[in-house]
Amino acid sequence: MSRLRFLLGVKTDPIEYRYSYEWLFQLMAEEGAHFAQLGTFFELYSLPDAYFLDLRETAERCGVRISSVFTAHRELGGFMRPEIGWQATARRNYERLIDVAALLGADAVGSSPGSVLRDGMFFKDDAIQMYMVHMKELMQYAHEKGVGWLTIEPMSCLAEPPTLPLEITSMMHDLEEFWRSHVNSSSRVGLCVDVAHGYADRNRQVVFDSAELIDVGVPFIREIHLKNTDEAFDATFGFGPDDRARGTVDVSAVKAYLQGRASELLVDDLVGYLEIGGPKTGRDYSDEKLEESLRQSLRYLAKAWSTAD
Repeated sequence: MSRLRFLLGVKTDPIEYRYSYEWLFQLMAEEGAHFAQLGTFFELYSLPDAYFLDLRETAERCGVRISSVFTAHRELGGFMRPEIGWQATARRNYERLIDVAALLGADAVGSSPGSVLRDGMFFKDDAIQMYMVHMKELMQYAHEKGVGWLTIEPMSCLAEPPTLPLEITSMMHDLEEFWRSHVNSSSRVGLCVDVAHGYADRNRQVVFDSAELIDVGVPFIREIHLKNTDEAFDATFGFGPDDRARGTVDVSAVKAYLQGRASELLVDDLVGYLEIGGPKTGRDYSDEKLEESLRQSLRYLAKAWSTAD
């Protein structure tokens, strides 16, 4: 494998309903973040193809590539729900998300697998199996559409697999084995690891920290979410000066660790997407603070994460 490069991007969630994509793409380009992960929004699944072709053109005009598409609202969790209609709806929407990625020229489409209801935890093993059946079929659908990768995000609670190391490895090995058996007819599955995810139990005791989850995920990492958090993975925020003072995520240390295991990674170019919600949405006293928040975080990440040219 050639020298691992660390590239910088932004997941588009924080502008939802308050700034245009052109505004965001211009800001990103100015700060050296040239890769966008399109976060989903409610209208995405119904908008016409022409909208996404225009969006792709807008990004390219600003010097940004929409390289990934990823859910923002856990809205594809229906694969783990036994009630009538949930799996079919999730399947239809996931296929549309793949269609959108193809229109945008994105390399990857991802989501968290879903959630088992807290009063239905007994259903978890069956729920995972239902998800895996759909995922293998979606790997084939993605291949037909020319989208090379699907990605899974490890989460932070027992109701949202995969969270535990064994869940991560067993699910990924199963999907990798399926891909190797259908290499000419299916796209590959990788992980979208989040540096701010870990598992803390109901007493807020950390059972597996983010470093341990990254460790088991290394052979499957395709892309990564960059954000800050506290000791129990509760609040999430960015990398401004005040955020770094209260946060626990050391991006430079994550980069160094991955660099040391570069030969095990699936990619030569690893895009880290800043994933923050930004200040409170829909207030005249907060919406205008988004620009400063994004710029502060991106300037920090340009030094802590990006590979110098």
